[in-house]
Amino acid sequence: MELEKYVPLEETPQKQQKPLQNKVLLWLSGIAFTFFIALLGLGLSKISGFNRIGPLACSIIIAVIYRQIAGYPEKFRTGIEFSAKKLLRFAIILYGLKLNIDVIFNQGLPLLARDIGTVTFAIVVMVLIAKWLKADASISLLLAVGTGICGAAAIAAISPIVKAKEEDTAIGVGIIALMGTLFSIVYTLLRPILPLSALDYGIWSGISLHEIAHVALAGAPAGEDALAIALLAKLGRVFLLIPLCFIFMYWMKKRTFGKMGNDAKIDFPWFLVGFIIMSLIGSYVFGTYITVTPLVMDGISKTTTFILTMAMIGLGLNVSLQALRTKAMRPLLAMTITSLLLSIISYFIV
Repeated sequence: MELEKYVPLEETPQKQQKPLQNKVLLWLSGIAFTFFIALLGLGLSKISGFNRIGPLACSIIIAVIYRQIAGYPEKFRTGIEFSAKKLLRFAIILYGLKLNIDVIFNQGLPLLARDIGTVTFAIVVMVLIAKWLKADASISLLLAVGTGICGAAAIAAISPIVKAKEEDTAIGVGIIALMGTLFSIVYTLLRPILPLSALDYGIWSGISLHEIAHVALAGAPAGEDALAIALLAKLGRVFLLIPLCFIFMYWMKKRTFGKMGNDAKIDFPWFLVGFIIMSLIGSYVFGTYITVTPLVMDGISKTTTFILTMAMIGLGLNVSLQALRTKAMRPLLAMTITSLLLSIISYFIV
């Protein structure tokens, strides 16, 4: 009887290896899938018209369209989710290199008070308007943070802390990219007729527009000095992402404890530690102890954007058009009103 049950030892590893190899292959295929769609989005963003909304929004559009036509590619789910979660956090860590803390403390402190006002105003007003409009609370909160801090990157950073759905995160990123682009174009058109100096215009752009790319788009036509002060004002808002994340962690902890008792647990966003470390490296190591050329820094910046784009595809594949129709319109209206109020009030403050 024992001999009948015997299985040759050399066959067992082969049977075990095949499923493992298939899983690894499908995992890599899922990552490759997001990479390919990101390339398509990057190519689309080079076309006139689409270049205004950038590769992130273009890639999300492609991902959403793919989902509606072909459905979610289930066999690649593990790789796609790796891009949507792990690569997303890695991109946020690399994004820290864009934040020069030394410049903020040495030159940007006078602007920091205005930045704090911008962030506070955007979040409070957006949440209140969204509540009044009965808009989706999760998307509205993400848009509030994106409007106040730094657009898609801020939404991506805050999303896991507030436990937002991937679908809501993707919708928020798409809306912020679209609205930020429209506002930056309007700023550029208004610049010649506004009674503002180049520096004041730069400050206005930096403290009120949504993403760094939008600030650069609006600030560049006013000259190098205006662009420099605009980016400095914007960096102050990016800096505020750090304390804001900890504030939301505390808020989520209190909120969860209230519902679930002392057994509730809030995961610490370790990627935020990486973000801070990379900010310190970019501020005090690169250029002082390690020579890094502008070409290399530009390459890192583009790589960061591309990795973030791959992550956005993973999120965009979870979006259905039904969700866009039912969940996105009221948050979009709330954000439009908030952005208009922010632009008008910050103009008079400048």
